[in-house]
Amino acid sequence: AYVRNGRLQRGNEALAQITGWSVQQLASLDLAALFIDTADYERRWALEERELRVHGRWRGERPLRRRDGRLLWVQGAKRLVREGDPDAGIIATYVDVDARHRAEQAVALQAERTRAVLDSVLVGIVTVGAGGIEWMNRSARRMFGGDLADFVDQPISAVATADPQHPFRRTQYLDDLVEGQAETFECRVMARDGREFWVVGNAVATGRDASGRQLTYALLDIERRRQAEARMSEAQNSLQRLIEAAPLAITLRDARTLRVMHINQTALAMLKRPFSEVIGAAPEDLFAPEMAATVRRDMGDALAASDVTQREYRYDTPGSPDSPTQVWDARYLPLAKPGQPPDQLLLVATDVTEQRAAQEARLAAAITQREMLVKEVHHRIKNNLQGVAGLLQQIAQRRPEVAAVMSEVIGQVQAIAQVYGLQVGVSGPLRVARVVEAITASVQRTFGCAIGFELHESVVDWALPEAESIPIALTLNELLTNAVKHRSTPPEGDAGVRCRLSCGVTGEIGRAHV
Repeated sequence: AYVRNGRLQRGNEALAQITGWSVQQLASLDLAALFIDTADYERRWALEERELRVHGRWRGERPLRRRDGRLLWVQGAKRLVREGDPDAGIIATYVDVDARHRAEQAVALQAERTRAVLDSVLVGIVTVGAGGIEWMNRSARRMFGGDLADFVDQPISAVATADPQHPFRRTQYLDDLVEGQAETFECRVMARDGREFWVVGNAVATGRDASGRQLTYALLDIERRRQAEARMSEAQNSLQRLIEAAPLAITLRDARTLRVMHINQTALAMLKRPFSEVIGAAPEDLFAPEMAATVRRDMGDALAASDVTQREYRYDTPGSPDSPTQVWDARYLPLAKPGQPPDQLLLVATDVTEQRAAQEARLAAAITQREMLVKEVHHRIKNNLQGVAGLLQQIAQRRPEVAAVMSEVIGQVQAIAQVYGLQVGVSGPLRVARVVEAITASVQRTFGCAIGFELHESVVDWALPEAESIPIALTLNELLTNAVKHRSTPPEGDAGVRCRLSCGVTGEIGRAHV
């Protein structure tokens, strides 16, 4: 366009397409019509006119208002037709750069949005170019203990410790990393206030800017995690020392395979196996088949339970038949993270062999003492009953009129005394044969009558409970007494009364026949 005295004198077809005015309309168009408004024209034209008067030309970019009112970014250039004489006219050229300008605006807007997002994340983001730090987000500024102005154009090694191999001192990242490639590291960082802490991060080559290649560092403060790991490691070491020093057999197994993950020396001493054979071993590798099946079943029950599961095992050392049987009190505890199924099973066992042996010895002594007391009671009852029988015999001798009745009573008392007498030297049930034989002898002494006694071979293993001994003894006494009273006169040399005992089974009930 040719401009003179603030008006376009003529313009070409390209300018007509840019502005929306026809070539004929451009020939008399006021220059202010190509600006946003009058104020914009006055402000911009004052600057342009000054440049033209001083330098004879002007160049720049500005929005141009088209005929339809839409704004279009153009790159303009103006020069004087005659140097030093603005009144001679101006040659103006315009290039449509609207698409490029809008693209740059979009990129800049996206960059601002990206930086706003990066400012809100907890990860420290630092952009480093050839000249040093160019930008860092809020997390990185807080991490390094300063503002962006404190670090701009400073090398990132300004926050590195004295370690010569520190990742922040590796300047080759800027040249060697391929765009998009990341280098991961973990290191200590020293903030401006002297505070040191651990970070984990990576360096990514993010391309080039106007000044050259760029690196973007993403850093995460892991100082608390490191401290927690250190405390956890210390606690685990303390627990390990405690487990090793404890006089308990402690074993840690995998919940899924039930294989040994850890075992202390006391448990190894119990198994009498080397450490290399026990680690990774299943129950079937350590115990006999029957005990291994029991242990595996108990471990399954313990994993299904939420509380401590207690079991007791009797363990014979493999290959040592002369070794005494060991008794172990075992307690299982499933270990799990909150809300998760158990992943480990803890076994704590105590050798209670001596305690169980002492308990069994006390129990045996108590049983022996009880048996002695019972025998003593039975012996005294027998003596007392025999004393009662003697008194009854004296009464029968003094009172002949009641001698027959007294004789029957004396026989019953003697029968009961015989049962108690048999229990003095015997523990447990009484043998049927001995009861029948004792009652037969008692009746024989009472009446002075010989009784033939015969045992069948089937009687050998038959026995009577204590509660049934006296009723049966009284029944036998009655039978034999009646037999003696009602016997016929025996031939010479014949006993007159015979007693034959045989035992047999009818169905499921045992019966004795006399």
